[in-house]
Amino acid sequence: MSFFAVIMAGGVGKRFWPQSRRATPKQLLRIAGEESMLRMTVDRLKQVTNVEHILIVTNSEQEEGIRAEIPELPMDNILIEPEGKNTAPAIGLAAILVQHRDPNAVMGIFPADHYIEDGDAFDNYLHQGITVAKDMKGLVTFGVIPSRPATGYGYIQYHERTNPDEPIYAVKAFAEKPDFETAQLFLNSGDFLWNSGMFVWQVDVILNSFKEFLPEIWDSLNNIRGAIGKPVWNSVLTVEWATLRSISIDYGVMEKAKNVFVVKVDYAWNDVGSWDAVHEMRNKDEAGNVSRGEVLYHNAKNNLVLSEGKTVAMVGVEDLVVIDTKDALLIIPRGQTEKVKDLVDGFEKEQRDSLL
Repeated sequence: MSFFAVIMAGGVGKRFWPQSRRATPKQLLRIAGEESMLRMTVDRLKQVTNVEHILIVTNSEQEEGIRAEIPELPMDNILIEPEGKNTAPAIGLAAILVQHRDPNAVMGIFPADHYIEDGDAFDNYLHQGITVAKDMKGLVTFGVIPSRPATGYGYIQYHERTNPDEPIYAVKAFAEKPDFETAQLFLNSGDFLWNSGMFVWQVDVILNSFKEFLPEIWDSLNNIRGAIGKPVWNSVLTVEWATLRSISIDYGVMEKAKNVFVVKVDYAWNDVGSWDAVHEMRNKDEAGNVSRGEVLYHNAKNNLVLSEGKTVAMVGVEDLVVIDTKDALLIIPRGQTEKVKDLVDGFEKEQRDSLL
């Protein structure tokens, strides 16, 4: 059995504007440490499988940056989507290519932009998931023990344990991102986990699930499969991709399938979804400030300041996020950085391409 790791790296990360742009998206930024999110993800997976078995799904705008960031990745291991169609089509595309290389492979799906502190624990839980995928022919996801009633994550409800010695459970239900009151109920119940967006399954099992639950996407994947390695690949992929509906793997497959299991993981995990999350997870000075670049503080506390060039002075202010780049400056109160996405959506509507 060979294990293929597929990294989903097609998102832009609008909430991380002005650093995150179409050509330099969130996963290429050094927001969680001294390495990019993508580099940290690849290095974590290189402890589990060899680099020839790591694939990255992205788009044409990000291809150059990804190749420069991960130069050791084989040329054919970067898969280019003609356009974003959510996670189900992207996973289906990766699955037919993995199956072409090894029909008996197990494949894992991993977001490019998540932070996991304990690499050894990650390896251990991942291997447990691989075992379930092989032995029980299951669709396996990974659920994080919630630490607060978060409204920005989906949830997984679990019930009976498959083995008394392992943290693996049958999935009872998936829940979309809740409001605060519902999230509090989930937390109090004790049988809900945060949905991490990571998966493991045998490649034939997930493709059979596409055939059962997403037959129209399955038909297109079959047509694309016939073009693998042929000169018509790009034209067939483009034509078939245009017909696909945008749908997530959770809604399209996981919520409908019966053989779904969750590995209950207990490690520090963060999907780093906003500038607020960066302040939360990075080391702070004695006043609670997080800085990168030349930043001067006077009677200022609990701020996040990232400067790419000029010196930034913070005087008598608190709970601010200040992101200074060569062509843009963002200033926003902490606790409101989710709204940065709305700002960028406005740039798109106004066709202000220089800011995207």
